Amino acid sequence: MDHGTVGSAQSGRLLVEVREEGSSAVVTPAGELDHHTADLLREPLDALLTKGYSRLVVDCSRLEFCDSTGLNVLLGARLKAEAAGGRVHLAGMLPVVARVFEITGAGAVFTVHDSIEEALADEAD
Repeated sequence: MDHGTVGSAQSGRLLVEVREEGSSAVVTPAGELDHHTADLLREPLDALLTKGYSRLVVDCSRLEFCDSTGLNVLLGARLKAEAAGGRVHLAGMLPVVARVFEITGAGAVFTVHDSIEEALADEAD
């Protein structure tokens, strides 16, 4: 497995790291995902899908905040991945972020895991 960092982008409030993990791409946003930082996550997700990755794992363990714009970025990536025969898995959500998914019902359309290890071990797609 390749544990190297493929890329990263950063603003004052969000850092996004991307790495390859076997046949999956792992994207780790850290900080606040909102209207001002959404493109920092959207761009690497779109690039990975364009590159041929249809199985994306978003490690949410360092995501401290997510608003509706951030949620829409993840939903958009989910639609693109599913159109390519893949999925977007979410892992390690902090309670404040999990609450956004619970309130909106978005958690029901994603495969959500307690940890990144659990998400990577899930070969269901």
